[in-house]
Parts: sequence; C-alpha cells; structure tokens
Amino acid sequence: MGSLRHRASRSRRPGGPGGTGEPDARARILDAAEELFARDGYEATPTAEIARLADVPKGLVFHYFPRKIDVLVALVDERTLVVEESPEAEAVPGDAAGALSRLARRLPIRASPAMRRILFREADTHGSVRARLGHLNGEIIRRARFALELALPGARGDAARLEVAAVTFAAVLLHQENLCQLTGHHIDPDAVAELIVHALA
Repeated sequence: MGSLRHRASRSRRPGGPGGTGEPDARARILDAAEELFARDGYEATPTAEIARLADVPKGLVFHYFPRKIDVLVALVDERTLVVEESPEAEAVPGDAAGALSRLARRLPIRASPAMRRILFREADTHGSVRARLGHLNGEIIRRARFALELALPGARGDAARLEVAAVTFAAVLLHQENLCQLTGHHIDPDAVAELIVHALA
C-alpha cells in the first residue's frame, strides 16, 4: 500500500477538484490497478479491490472505466511507451556485435517494472497488450536490421538472412524481458550478439 500512496502523491494536481489539491482519483485508480495486475494478474483482480486500494467508491471506478478491460487498456496506452528513434543510435560501421549489444541495453520500451510484468503476463489474452508488444517487437527488428546492414555491408545482398538475424535478436530480447520477470535469469546480450554476428559472417 505504501508504494501506491507514494505514486498517488506524485499525481497531485495543484488546485485540483475544488481547489483542494486532492490526489487525482483517476490516477489513483490506475496506480492501484497497476499494482494489483502486476501482483495478481488481471483476471484475478476484482474491480472492488482496485477501488479499495485506490480508496475510492467502486462506482467511481466505473465512472472512469465502464469495464475492467478499460482499466487495462488505459494502463497500456498511458504507462508504456515504445520509443521510436533513428536506428543510427546503435549502428556503427564494422561493429555489428557492438551495435546489437547497444540496442539490447537501449531496449526501446519505457515502462515501470510492474507495467513490464503486466505486458508479458496479459499479452496472450488481451489484444491491446498484444498489439503493444507487437509494436515493440517490430521496432527492435527494424533497428537491429539497420544496424546489421550498416555494420556488415557485404551482407546487404542477403536480405533474408539479415531479416532472420534481426528477428532472432528481437525474440531473444523479448524472451529475456519475460524470463527475467519470472525467474530472474539473465541472458548475456553481448554473447547473443556475438553468436548472431558469427552466424552471419
């Protein structure tokens, strides 16, 4: 509960409803849902529990979010961001493994650890979550392929192999994100990058 209160305190709006500076109820509802969905899962979290943790009437939850799925959609839309930027940030001519390693360390998603847990847990059953992960996967593939094309100019003529390499790297990164949440096991991205580049050589 302390973590929720801490987040809610950051959501205060000066001169909020009635000019009292009370924490924004909608933000508190999302804070509570994020905490509960990450801990217990979407299906196992009743709306009443979200209201209790947010310290709001249950009817207010339905005022902002008519269905529970609307809470999940709002969390994914508002609290995860796939960062799209020029792939030149990772790409360095002649250093394919280093380019992939840099991409691994700049995984283009901004989300709290709780939101990452929610994304990977709920992707199988909820379309909006699956779409966000699909977008992330596509962004990693795009940047990995560009980095490999720049670093390995001789391989540009073999677009199919470069595509497979980029897709494989994206799959490993996303699997690592999911696996680390579940087991704490960490895959060394440098070793994966070296393996992929060696296979392309």
